[in-house]
Amino acid sequence: MLEIETRDRVRILRLYRPEARNAVDPALARALYDAALAVEAGDAVDVAVLTGGGGTFCSGFDLKAAASGAGAAWIAGLTPPKDWTDPIGQPCPGPMGPTRLMLSKPVIAAIEGHAVAGGMELALWCDLRVMAEDARLGVFCRRWGVPLIDGGTVRLPRVVGQGRANDLILTGRPIDADEAQRIGLADRVVAPGRALEAALALAKGLCGFPQACLRADFLSARMPPAELAAALRREWASAAIVLTEGVAGAARFAAGHGRGGVGSTTFRRMAVIGTVPCLRQHPALCRCVTIFCACIRARNIVA
Repeated sequence: MLEIETRDRVRILRLYRPEARNAVDPALARALYDAALAVEAGDAVDVAVLTGGGGTFCSGFDLKAAASGAGAAWIAGLTPPKDWTDPIGQPCPGPMGPTRLMLSKPVIAAIEGHAVAGGMELALWCDLRVMAEDARLGVFCRRWGVPLIDGGTVRLPRVVGQGRANDLILTGRPIDADEAQRIGLADRVVAPGRALEAALALAKGLCGFPQACLRADFLSARMPPAELAAALRREWASAAIVLTEGVAGAARFAAGHGRGGVGSTTFRRMAVIGTVPCLRQHPALCRCVTIFCACIRARNIVA
C-alpha cells in the first residue's frame, strides 16, 4: 500500500493501490502521515520524494472507502482543535495523511499519470513538483460537489496566484504538464516514465547543500505556521456548508456515474436533469459525511 525506500539521504514514499488508481483510504493516509513524521525525525534523511506506483500519482481520497465504518471513524477524528496554531510543533493528520504537516525538510512530488482532487492537494503539499509530459492535474472533485478540504484552497493560490487558482478551482478542468510549468505549478517537466528519476536527481542536489542554512531559508520563505494552521482550519470548517452536495456527489461516484470527466455525456446529462442516485442506497457514506460535518459544528471552528 505504501512502499518506503531510502537511497542515500533521500526517502522515497510510493503510493501503491493500482486497483484504485492510488486513491488514498484511511489506512494509506495514516501510513503516509506516519512516514512523513519519520522523515522529519530521522537524522539519516534530508529530502523525501513522494510518488505513485502503477503509472499514476494519486486519484484523490477513496470515496468508496469513505463509505465504510473505518472511513467514517477516520474522518470523524480529523477536526483540528480550535487552538491548533502550529503545524510544526503540533502535528496532526489531514484527510490525505500528511497534508497538515509543515516539515523542515523538502518533499518533492514525482508525478506520472493523474494527480487529481485530493491527489492534487497531496501534490500541492509537496514543496517541488516534477511532472511527466503526459501527466495531468485537476480539481476533479468539482464534478461531484465534493469540496477541497485538504489544503487545496490554501496552497494553490500561493503557488499560481489567485486569478489562476480561481480558474482551476472553479472549473475543475484538467491541467497538462506544459500549462502546469508555465503557471508555476510544475517545477520540472520530463519525458513520460522519468518523473521519479528526475525527482531523485533534484533531491540528490538538495542533499549536497549545507542543510541548516537550506532549512532556515526554506522555513523563512513559506507562510508562517500559525497563518497556515488558521487557513487550514477555515477551509475545513467551510465543508459543513456543502453537506448535501457533498453527500450527493459522493453517492454518484460510488454508483459509478460520470467517470468520463467533466465533459462526459453522463455528467452533462446529470447536470442538466439534476438526477442523483437515492442516497438511501449509500447509508454508510451518508453517515460518514454526516459525522464529518457534525464534528465541525460541535467543535465550533471559526475562520
